[in-house]
Amino acid sequence: MSVSKPDDSDAVLAARAIKGDRSAFNLIVRRHQEPLYRFIRRYVGDADEAYDLLQESFVSAWQALGRYDTARPAGAWLRRIALNKCRDWGRRRIVRRFFYAAGTLDETTAAPDANALTNAEDNNEATLISLDRAIAALPVQLKEPLLLTAFEGLSQAAAGETLGISAKAVETRVYRARKLLAEALKADGVDVD
Repeated sequence: MSVSKPDDSDAVLAARAIKGDRSAFNLIVRRHQEPLYRFIRRYVGDADEAYDLLQESFVSAWQALGRYDTARPAGAWLRRIALNKCRDWGRRRIVRRFFYAAGTLDETTAAPDANALTNAEDNNEATLISLDRAIAALPVQLKEPLLLTAFEGLSQAAAGETLGISAKAVETRVYRARKLLAEALKADGVDVD
């Protein structure tokens, strides 16, 4: 068995991992964990939940490695797995709230005191917190296209392919998502102009 190198392509690493080379899969994980974490974090709006979902995504990727099409980018394949994990998380969250009358996860997170924010760094942090909450609160059909295009840098066509919708539908949903975000941020007192 040849040794996996950090400059090997994802396809080469995946082929080696399928044959049992765990170090090859570890290289794939190291290569994609940061962008995947950022994607999940923006989706769920909670850092701890995002780490859990990141782990679940990589476990699922390891289990499904035999079905990975090496002709496609590994990042897109992993993002699709993470997207499905985020959707599952959202459904579980709704069920928990319904059956157990639990408050939202956002309620357990202490909101920063707006009066205590005095310097520009604190104001930027408050803006980021408001943005994270506003993105997490978007309807799924608007959140997903926004995250894939605005934060992950995918084209509308690539985002549409990932989501199984047309590029025009992505464009429309991103427009609506940005409009809702602007309204939510304005309601939080964040200047969006």
